[in-house]
Amino acid sequence: MTRITADISVSLDGFVTGPDPGPDNGLGTGGEALHTWAFSDDPDDRRVLREATARSGAVILGRKLFDMVDGPNGWDDTTGYGAGEVGKPAFVVVTSSPPESVRLTDLDWTFVTTGLSDALSAARERAEAASSDSGKDLDVVLMGGGATVDSALAAGLVDTLTLHLAPVVLGAGTPLFTGGVPRTLVQRSVTSTSTATHLTYDVV
Repeated sequence: MTRITADISVSLDGFVTGPDPGPDNGLGTGGEALHTWAFSDDPDDRRVLREATARSGAVILGRKLFDMVDGPNGWDDTTGYGAGEVGKPAFVVVTSSPPESVRLTDLDWTFVTTGLSDALSAARERAEAASSDSGKDLDVVLMGGGATVDSALAAGLVDTLTLHLAPVVLGAGTPLFTGGVPRTLVQRSVTSTSTATHLTYDVV
């Protein structure tokens, strides 16, 4: 069965970017430290990344995050989603209007203008099709940004939450949790490395 998995890196004080993020400033001031683990040579970090990308049938992201990854300082062959790990999943962007152009034309983009629930439905269809083609059970992965993940959790749309807790205090930036509807989490696994603590929870 296709699960909805939220998967995001976060600082010790709860931020998913540093201050002043944007297309010209990536993850904000100091925010690159959140993703040190994704470029680590630690075998446990590599395993976490490999397993996460391998299960991705479709990936959802919000418009602000799309503008960063598709911007001139965004993804390339070495820094894209799961670069070097697996094939490229379909991407579904939640937005009020599609962009006029897309730089990363080698990726499969779908732009949904009717809200997060419809975006999840579109992503689930893509993930189920990919599961059928591959013979594997693949997930829909919400990669961010923080507001998209927080909204999905508050709406009860997430089955599993994976946090990559980076050993950094940013002091300000984009918060992951904004005081929405409380959710009960059941811890499933913990993997600690020198660059992050990888935490996975079932959302009940």
